Amino acid sequence: MIQTLIVLLMVVIITAAILLRPALMRWHRNRLKHRPFLPLWRAVIEQTLPMYEKLSLDERRRLQGHIQVFLAEKQFIGCAGLEVTEEMKITIAAIACLLLLNERGQYFPKLRSILVYPTVYIVNEATFVENFIVEERREARLGESWSADQVVLAWDIVKRDTLHWTDGHNVVLHEFAHQLDQEDGKAEGVPILPSHSDYAIWKQVMTQSYRQLCQDIERGVQTVIDSYGATNPAEFFAVATETFFEKPRRLLTHYPTLYEQLRRYYQLDPLQWMGRQ
Repeated sequence: MIQTLIVLLMVVIITAAILLRPALMRWHRNRLKHRPFLPLWRAVIEQTLPMYEKLSLDERRRLQGHIQVFLAEKQFIGCAGLEVTEEMKITIAAIACLLLLNERGQYFPKLRSILVYPTVYIVNEATFVENFIVEERREARLGESWSADQVVLAWDIVKRDTLHWTDGHNVVLHEFAHQLDQEDGKAEGVPILPSHSDYAIWKQVMTQSYRQLCQDIERGVQTVIDSYGATNPAEFFAVATETFFEKPRRLLTHYPTLYEQLRRYYQLDPLQWMGRQ
């Protein structure tokens, strides 16, 4: 009898923990969001994000809150002898959290660690060729996103991107857009959307825009979206995200339906920041 009661009690405790976990997580994150934001962190953001001063007061507070949660939940690991500093953490967190600014994300739930190399790093990549032959080659990379639990970044590229915000290249935006895409376990250029009906519209707009980019590249037309976006649909979503945040006016001009789709997905409009004094 006692053993039965103990088992039932354990089942009740485990069930309660499972049911209460989302509420407890929200409570903990709300506490993190309301902690004092250090002046040093604010100074780093002002240097990292040119549009920060153009955000509304409410947007700044939300961004600061997201950064607090991000820093508490993610681990930063220096690679190749790099010591990760507060500046590095805040810079990466601030740019990544732009994607979550209007409460549209779950803080990249599968992500546990951000690996930071001092510069472009080399990986050995195995590829299959014909007749079951495997070819290994060394490849230089600026960053990558793993569907399991990691993002890898080259710090000198991150730093360069903060100094050239309007060139359409931002490795942090790119790799964390991949994280959004990979939340469902697949990297195919389709992040988790609010409702089932949204997927048909997403597919239509993204497919049309992707084909337009590929066709323009084939014809030798200069494109606002970097040609790397024509690699596959997953890269297209990541590169389009970079363009959306860094070249919003040009993206709207050349890809109006794509701009609107990304505006709806991220629930923000970078053009509004450009218009603020």
